[in-house]
Amino acid sequence: MLIRLASKLQKDSIVDGEGIRAVIWTQGCRHHCPSCHNEETWDFNGGFLEDIEKIKEEINSLDDEVGITFSGGDPFEQPEACASIAKYAHSIHLNVWSYTGYTFEQLLEKGKKDPNIMSFLRETDILVDGPFVLKLKSYEIKFRGSKNQRLIKVKESLETGKVVLYDLENKSKKEKKQEIYI
Repeated sequence: MLIRLASKLQKDSIVDGEGIRAVIWTQGCRHHCPSCHNEETWDFNGGFLEDIEKIKEEINSLDDEVGITFSGGDPFEQPEACASIAKYAHSIHLNVWSYTGYTFEQLLEKGKKDPNIMSFLRETDILVDGPFVLKLKSYEIKFRGSKNQRLIKVKESLETGKVVLYDLENKSKKEKKQEIYI
């Protein structure tokens, strides 16, 4: 299976989620947020095609990363390929963060028609949702560009049927313990 990427796998990121991460920059975005920091990723015909097996090999060779992050563009425009990569990352004990311009609620609605969206969502640990809104831009919040964007614990949200936010400052003892062992 192929995926359209904006760039090669980025290693050693500390700004795209907690811990040291590898980032998969997908190509193609419908949101076109004003002042987006990745306008070059909007074009669905831009970037290049890559076999997901090659990406899995690169992920397998990571040394210090605790997880992978999907960004872009919007990864949920290519949910089948992203779900497959995310599932592989979980199989080798990496956590998965995904950024999207869609809200969690919009993804659930889209997922009713496209099971690949739900597959990718289920393979995402933390979802950073919502479009970038310039008037809500903030340097005071971690891992987000604007205050409308949420850090969502996906599995818990799907289980409870309501959005469960990930609180970076007040993580549970279990989450802190898991961080140590990742």
